[in-house]
Amino acid sequence: MNNNALEQIETASIDELRSVQLQRLKKTLQHAYDNSSVYKKKFDDAGVHPDDLKSLEDLAKFPFTTKKDLRDNYPFGMFAVPQEQIVRVHASSGTTGQPTVVGYTQNDINIWADVVARSLRAAGLSNKDTIQVSYGYGLFTGGLGAHYGVERLGATVIPMSGGQTDKQAQLINDFKPTALMVTPSYCLNIIEALEKKFGTAKCSIKTGVFGAEPWTNEMRKEIEDRFGINALDIYGLSEVMGPGVAMECLESKDGPTIWEDHFYPEIINPETGEVLADGELGELVFTTITKEGMPVIRYRTRDLTRLLAGTARPMRRMDKIVGRSDDMMIIRGVNVFPTQIEEQILHIPQLLPNYEIQICKQGHLDTLHIRTEMRQDIHPDLTQQLAAQLKSQIKTMVGISVSVEILQEGTLPRSEGKAQRVFDIRHVVQEHCKSA
Repeated sequence: MNNNALEQIETASIDELRSVQLQRLKKTLQHAYDNSSVYKKKFDDAGVHPDDLKSLEDLAKFPFTTKKDLRDNYPFGMFAVPQEQIVRVHASSGTTGQPTVVGYTQNDINIWADVVARSLRAAGLSNKDTIQVSYGYGLFTGGLGAHYGVERLGATVIPMSGGQTDKQAQLINDFKPTALMVTPSYCLNIIEALEKKFGTAKCSIKTGVFGAEPWTNEMRKEIEDRFGINALDIYGLSEVMGPGVAMECLESKDGPTIWEDHFYPEIINPETGEVLADGELGELVFTTITKEGMPVIRYRTRDLTRLLAGTARPMRRMDKIVGRSDDMMIIRGVNVFPTQIEEQILHIPQLLPNYEIQICKQGHLDTLHIRTEMRQDIHPDLTQQLAAQLKSQIKTMVGISVSVEILQEGTLPRSEGKAQRVFDIRHVVQEHCKSA
């Protein structure tokens, strides 16, 4: 791969891109229908056939794929090639139920490495860089997905994986990587370790490639200010491929560009399934159009965002994810996402972006108790004032009354991967919830 020049498809006209998408989509639908008993049944039940796709808009006639489909066909029922052609499997953690399993042919692995390398190049990286990969290795797609992409780019990879925060900081200090790939919440833990042991003023890292969980622009600013880096957003999900489905470009920093030559996006109304126009907020849906081992047709990601016109590339961008339709909390009739709470915490400079949201009961009504930390150099006498300020901001900006608990820095547990922010404790009697 030429580390400087863009691939031809990255500069193609919209018409050329749509033509490639239609051709690949037709082939994918036929491949799925012919080789996957799951998709043959789904298409037949919906009364559609691959031949019904005459235009990209016709994709709306085809049925959705959901996480339930993958769980119902656990482990290998969604594969569309003989087992001997599958060279690797990955799986979700299964923390919310049966794990979802994905399979890859050698060609799928090659394409995955290509799109991650393309993503890293969009981040301004090249074969001259050294990149520390601090996503978890193993069944989670983050670590190995990032790793193969770094190697495809020709850069040097430090395969650190997740955890061992002090060692993460030590390697950054000793090996002098120029880029870090990690979840944004865990990056903050690495920054804390660096600040305590070495300081960040002379840190070698210039670029952070962050994904695997929603994060706000306020979180981006916090990381950039404390680390002195460019923080960029990479997007992906195991069921579609892994990291590298979309990537924010360094020159624009205005949301991830979707690599539309491999992943066809739609935005739908999550209630009705109706396809929405670009620019409208809804649920992101992906169809893979080059994947062999386990193609997915109209996969409902549950991520809520909007499609935007391309800027740094002709391909469309996705806006920041505002949340997931399945992590939305309905509190006294108001839809609330964890990212909205995070945004308000980060508007108060004395507070740290480590927080927990507890869903609890106040009488018969659901309410929220927010636990967050203040910076260690802030006087403890300000605790009540900061709690009142955060409570007021959430009431004004989000529209709900909450209770707030301000803790000393280091009190809350630190994540070593995807952070768990929301805890449902409605079955437990909690005194603090009565004051919300």
